[in-house]
Amino acid sequence: MRLRHPGGGTVHLGYCTNVHPAEDLAGIVAQLDRYAVPVRETLGADPLGLGLWLAAPVAAELAADPAARRRLRTELTVRGLEVVTLNGFPYAAFQAPVVKGAVYRPDWTTDDRLGYTLDLARVLADLLPDDAARGSVSTLPLAWRTPWDQARADLAAVERDTGRPVRVGFEPEPGCVVESTPQAVAALSGVDTDRLGICLDLAHLACAWEEPVAALERLAGAGLPVVKVQVSAALEATDPAVTADPADPSWAADDLDAALDAALPGPWRVHYHVPLHAPPEPPLGSTLPVLRAALAALFAGTDAGCDHLDVETYTWGVLPAARRPRTDAELAAGIAAELAFTRDELVALGLAPQSRTEGVSR
Repeated sequence: MRLRHPGGGTVHLGYCTNVHPAEDLAGIVAQLDRYAVPVRETLGADPLGLGLWLAAPVAAELAADPAARRRLRTELTVRGLEVVTLNGFPYAAFQAPVVKGAVYRPDWTTDDRLGYTLDLARVLADLLPDDAARGSVSTLPLAWRTPWDQARADLAAVERDTGRPVRVGFEPEPGCVVESTPQAVAALSGVDTDRLGICLDLAHLACAWEEPVAALERLAGAGLPVVKVQVSAALEATDPAVTADPADPSWAADDLDAALDAALPGPWRVHYHVPLHAPPEPPLGSTLPVLRAALAALFAGTDAGCDHLDVETYTWGVLPAARRPRTDAELAAGIAAELAFTRDELVALGLAPQSRTEGVSR
């Protein structure tokens, strides 16, 4: 979906396809018909945006084959779908039975991570709608010892060869080398911000106990652009009662069993993305207040603070049984409801739905 900001800019809103397990080109095309087209039809979106996830092997296949990229773009276009952003965080097997720490491998200390990210940039340059201002690729936040100079030079080569700029956004996440915006500023200060910036996941922001306005002011003060926002909410438990500073990293655990064993004081925020439109059953809650505060900070001003938004809930298959989609149609309906929720939040901030024929203002 496209929305126009009161300041005149176009904001792209879509959903991230890492919720679907396909890891080859045929499977990706099939999931467009199984999920994305029903979501678009439910919403009446023209077009529907996708934050496409391509596993490393299919990204390499597409990067090496211009004809295959053209075919994929055609498959998207004829279905009323468009792609301005790719999720380059999971390398492969994101819907495996157990993922956890494997999602961070290979990391930015390896050539494999750099190669994957540049493959995605090459693919995205050919998938972008003709009127899109730019593309974005989100990636994991392991920023130390990263080969910045090579990444910057190769991203510049993509733009030189295609005429389409693609920016890479590093995504702070709990448990990683870069967990928070202060750490992002420390790790990324001085990078080429025409090519590199931040992907701000709102569930991660909440789990780091960051206040959205302060976090965004911190990034702006360091000159780091927010190139993409993952619209997400984390699970929250306000009981047990507060007995410590929840932002203190010494009161954190990597998994629920460790937190329970350590009897960590509350409140708890759990890195588990919950559907935006369907709050958990009490006494559990979600971090929707953080999401709303962040959207207001990004979009209530004279200009849009970011132009690429991705709804990223990938936990549908592990929701409580009574809330878990049982069919493809139920999953598509849930994704559509999340997008409608996010659209309505943006409209309440003054943005207006915009059709493909109205074009993109930059």
